[in-house]
Amino acid sequence: MANNKRELFLKRRVRVRNRIKAVAHGRLRLSVHRSSKNIMVQLIDDVKGVTLASASTLEKELGFVGKNNVEAAAKVGATIAERAKAAGVEECYFDRGGFLFHGKIKALADAAREGGLKF
Repeated sequence: MANNKRELFLKRRVRVRNRIKAVAHGRLRLSVHRSSKNIMVQLIDDVKGVTLASASTLEKELGFVGKNNVEAAAKVGATIAERAKAAGVEECYFDRGGFLFHGKIKALADAAREGGLKF
């Protein structure tokens, strides 16, 4: 039985990814990673094994370098939605990894939905 935060996180991540892969059928995956200082998101094609678009607070043009807050997550979500549209993607699955769907992750997802991504 998992008894610490890291083990619980890893169990959630495996569970989320397995559910997505079971129903994906070639649909793209919007994968989110949140560290203590930054937030990153990638649009991944698992069939071909390539990343079609990405956005991160590490990019200087977004103006949130080293920031990991709700405003930065919303900006990253809007940016990935624009880049996905430029790549011709409208639908994907949201892979939150092992992160709970609230706060920064929810802000990113909401901003991506407002930008036109459907998941």
